[in-house]
Amino acid sequence: VPSTPIDVPARGLDMWHRPFVPTGHTGGERCIKALQVKPRGAAAKAVVHHANTTFQLLQEDGSFEESGDRASEYAMGKLGELIPDGVCRVMPEDSYIRWDIHMYPGGLGATAVNDVIEGNIVELGIWLHPADYEYEYKQDLVSYNFMEGQRELLLPPNTGFMTQGMRSFDHPVRLDSFQPHGHLRLRSASLEIFYPETGQTEIIGMISNWSAVWHQSHIFEDDVAPLVPTGAVLIMKQWFDNTSANPNNPDPDQWVDYGQRTADEMSHFWMAVSHLDEEGYEKIVEEREAAEEEQRIAVSN
Repeated sequence: VPSTPIDVPARGLDMWHRPFVPTGHTGGERCIKALQVKPRGAAAKAVVHHANTTFQLLQEDGSFEESGDRASEYAMGKLGELIPDGVCRVMPEDSYIRWDIHMYPGGLGATAVNDVIEGNIVELGIWLHPADYEYEYKQDLVSYNFMEGQRELLLPPNTGFMTQGMRSFDHPVRLDSFQPHGHLRLRSASLEIFYPETGQTEIIGMISNWSAVWHQSHIFEDDVAPLVPTGAVLIMKQWFDNTSANPNNPDPDQWVDYGQRTADEMSHFWMAVSHLDEEGYEKIVEEREAAEEEQRIAVSN
């Protein structure tokens, strides 16, 4: 599903492009197996800061309404997303893709070209399960901000800065993937789980030496994807470096506020979450314990 083309100048202010494009998918609601977003061409990869997609439904009056289902999220360097077996991220029938594409004229990173790009296009590839695919739970991809409605990120000049956010659920979940998002001053990020019953905290992911041109969705294997019991707390941390020691920092003497522009900063995590019930959670726990016991016996023999 390609976006509509747009010309990107060699230099200038950040640009946004938000077209609606029909998917052409008929035959009923389907479950998505994998997705990949690709700017078309090496030059496009240098200027497309992010490209997010949601499913939209065309109304009788010609307007569009969100289906409530996100397709994908892309930021510079991301390869793609895989949805585990047994869960469903929904693609509605007769839907449209609403693109939200942020472009940075002149480009960013080693492949920056500083050329005019004519007819810049971003493409979304969607792999579908068969129509008779069976699943137990829904999965969604959500941007978890550190604070509800937070827009208060402010980095003083020539300083370090750390943000921390928390999230809990009223039901058990499995974390299938996570991806921190930031701009030029972000340097590292971690994802942790705090268990109130034991008082213990478990680090389940850490990204160091961050680069804004290398956003990756860190996908957990099915048998080790973190299980978060009801009431446990996800702790999301990010560390920023607004000093000259940060090689990505264009100007350490600037105050940096929260914002959409490349020169601004952001602080959130994209996470793919499978929403379980208590029975499903216990079943997965028991299956993993049985597999560990099997492995222990095999090793001892």
